[in-house]
Amino acid sequence: MKRLLPVLIPMLAAVPAAAADSASDTHVTAVDLTFNLHVDDGNPEQDVFIKTDSTAREVWRPQPGHADLAAPIFASSEPQAHAPLDPTAIGPFPAGQPLGLTLGAWLAATGSGEYRCDGSQGHLEIEFAGLVPNGVYTLWHFFMVNGKTEPFIGSFDLPVGAFDGSQAAFSADADGNASYDQTFASCLQLSGEQLMAGLALNWHSDGQTYGMLPGDFGQNAHIQIYTALPTRPDL
Repeated sequence: MKRLLPVLIPMLAAVPAAAADSASDTHVTAVDLTFNLHVDDGNPEQDVFIKTDSTAREVWRPQPGHADLAAPIFASSEPQAHAPLDPTAIGPFPAGQPLGLTLGAWLAATGSGEYRCDGSQGHLEIEFAGLVPNGVYTLWHFFMVNGKTEPFIGSFDLPVGAFDGSQAAFSADADGNASYDQTFASCLQLSGEQLMAGLALNWHSDGQTYGMLPGDFGQNAHIQIYTALPTRPDL
């Protein structure tokens, strides 16, 4: 999700400042959040992979309707750019390490909660279930181009809360449950005419977090569920 063609960088570089002082976003007092899987929206999963047979050296992105929920999932041995709206971008990719989960366990993740904006202060309260037991996670505020993405791919990702990532990190318990409850100094910037904003839950399969960076998607960083944020009320 972090890779963008250079032409988009100037437009997106202003996002943090807008998130801090956009008066229009403060009109929203509360937003209910429901997190989805990629396959819930009819797209391939992006950051976990399956094999066509156990000896294969290549992996593929699981697609909606994949029947074998008992299939083990794998990382890729190389980072993979996100392309959720491209149904042809499913592989093959070089196989990485097994992730110790089945596809069914990965797809069991859920999340719901509320985002509130009070003046210039934002607050998120979210309950997650079905996560990787004892998994290390971070929460990301992402921006993607609305509509057809070609020739623009990927997204611009900011850790929720402090820019050093200190407020974005948390862990699931042994049953795969987690609560995220944070207040931060700036309200989140919402979706606009050209950019869709959202929140994405990132599992770190290496047990490490990377501060203001999400890690290498598909290799050690894996977006499990996400939600879009609504359009700014002034649009």
